[in-house]
Amino acid sequence: MNNPLLDFGDLPLFDRIRPEHVAPAIDQLLVAANGALETVTQPDFPAQWSAVAGTLDVATERLGRAWGAVSHLNSVADSPELRAAYNEALPRVTEFWTRLGADERLYAKYKAIAPDTLNAEQRQAHSNAKRNFVLSGADLTGAAKERFARIQERQAELSQKFSENALDATEAWSHYATEAELDGVPSDVKQAARALAQGEGRGGYKLTLKMPSYLPVMQFARSSALREKLYRAYVTRASDQGDPAFDNSALIQEILALRHEEARLLGYRNFGEVSVVAKMADTPEQVVSFLRDLARKARPHAEKDVADLRAFAASELGLPDPQPWDWTYIGEKLKEARYAFSEQEVKQYFTAPKVLGGLFKIVETLFEVAIRKDSAPVWHPSVEFYRIERQGQLVGQFYLDPSARTGKRGGAWMDDVRARWLRPDTGRLQTPVAHLVCNFASGVDGKPPLLTHDDATTLFHEFGHGLHHMLTQVNEHDVSGISGVEWDAVELPSQFMENFCWEWDVLRHMTAHVDTGEPLPRALFDKMLAAKNFQSGLQTLRQIEFALFDMLLHTEHDPAGDFMPLLNRVRAEVAVLPAPAFSRTAHTFSHIFAGGYAAGYYSYKWAEVLSADAYAAFEETAGKDGAPSVETGRKYRQAILEAGGSRPAMESFKAFRGREPSLDALLRHQGMA
Repeated sequence: MNNPLLDFGDLPLFDRIRPEHVAPAIDQLLVAANGALETVTQPDFPAQWSAVAGTLDVATERLGRAWGAVSHLNSVADSPELRAAYNEALPRVTEFWTRLGADERLYAKYKAIAPDTLNAEQRQAHSNAKRNFVLSGADLTGAAKERFARIQERQAELSQKFSENALDATEAWSHYATEAELDGVPSDVKQAARALAQGEGRGGYKLTLKMPSYLPVMQFARSSALREKLYRAYVTRASDQGDPAFDNSALIQEILALRHEEARLLGYRNFGEVSVVAKMADTPEQVVSFLRDLARKARPHAEKDVADLRAFAASELGLPDPQPWDWTYIGEKLKEARYAFSEQEVKQYFTAPKVLGGLFKIVETLFEVAIRKDSAPVWHPSVEFYRIERQGQLVGQFYLDPSARTGKRGGAWMDDVRARWLRPDTGRLQTPVAHLVCNFASGVDGKPPLLTHDDATTLFHEFGHGLHHMLTQVNEHDVSGISGVEWDAVELPSQFMENFCWEWDVLRHMTAHVDTGEPLPRALFDKMLAAKNFQSGLQTLRQIEFALFDMLLHTEHDPAGDFMPLLNRVRAEVAVLPAPAFSRTAHTFSHIFAGGYAAGYYSYKWAEVLSADAYAAFEETAGKDGAPSVETGRKYRQAILEAGGSRPAMESFKAFRGREPSLDALLRHQGMA
């Protein structure tokens, strides 16, 4: 028990886990998991759900939890030593899961389990498991099976290297700006940049490609030359246009070739067909049709957005021929002129503690729970830990890691630490635990961190994922919470929560001016609301561009060829703002090359239809003061959140709405009705 990764008493001992613990713990857990696999696949082992779960699932769940802790630390506390330990263990872990998923003896055991001996949750998990065996190569034999296993192991290595290159390329770049260059940049951003430079014993202001530094410069810096410098560095990260040490080009080609080969081995024409098997969408063609239909509806709005930007740039900013690095700046200035407020003005009211308090208040009210501060070992002093209770009973817990820092990969995400599970080994109910990770700016001059309204929306989004994981009432491990939910429905609860960031009744409880403590003025909120759909056409087309590129990349594209012509073709079809020839957004497209969204990035737009329609139910039942209905919240919690993956997502949606989803609410919410 000296190894913290082998302590399964309660929560992970994040403060004690060191790189040298990884190999011995994973080795020991792999021995146990392999032993369990051999036990349950013996001919005389009973083909019973509880028997298999009590032996195999207990062993694999422990392996999954320990490896999950290592993977998490690799994402939020990267170091050369941890990276080396992670990469050393990765092939062995991948090999085990690949072999487990393709084990024909285990597949036969599952097929021998009689469905009429199972409850509804177990039947869904059993059905998913049999489907996943086929997708994991359990029907393959001989050389094909061996090749399938090698493909999985190589893909894991390549995805990890892609992620490392994206992080390293981002962290390797910096620019030490002068005071004059930063004309127009908000003071808190300048203070943070100054502190970074001083921390290195340097003068000036250190700018980086991390979002809290990069985005405000693109929005506010008056220097077009400075914006160009950052823009070029940002859109060429990890590509052939930058440092060859971080170039992801060859990795992308090999990943695509391996996915195509995997699909052919499984009897599919392409990886897109493999991807949709476990999703709500029926075929890649249906997805492409959905995306192109939405693009047609959004295009007139996007074209008007661009016309407005061009006219404003020429008449007010002296920019008759805007360049790619100018658009964000022009957009911010136009928004300020049109709606008489700036992002910087709004940010002063969104202090991190107040936003978090407002988020907790709406969750507690709508879903009839209580959120309390809790204690647990953490990996960084800025990490907080909380518990969620209902009627005094523990429902779930979560870690909140809000701040950007060196060694932490960019973006925001929710991940599970452990799932809700009625454990077959102890008979006790295991409650779910989640990670909620963001990359917000830190506070300066002793003041709390300031969030943009977009930051607040991101926090609500990730918390929606967390609620899906933590509020589940399903006791079967593989279909509780987010487990077993179709990938194109998994964004429903997250996008649903974003809507509350536009409700006055919610916003007034989550804002307080950083200096005066005054809540957000109603007049300023009304301006924000008027600007809510500012450039929504452009933003919709940008998401469709990514989603269409992703699906065509995994269906039409020949993986032996260069993928840039396809990206340029999709841009020509969808985008109304041309991208420069040097732009290499695919090279840091971690969602599809290192994050599980391959041939599935469309899920964001697909789920937006579901989430907008679900939120419309709250609009229809809101009180006279605009307060959301607790009864509707209870119905949503029970039909969507508590059901988890225990039934098809469409069944859960219809249980809540009483019908299938409609596109109308999404178009209305985005001002494109």
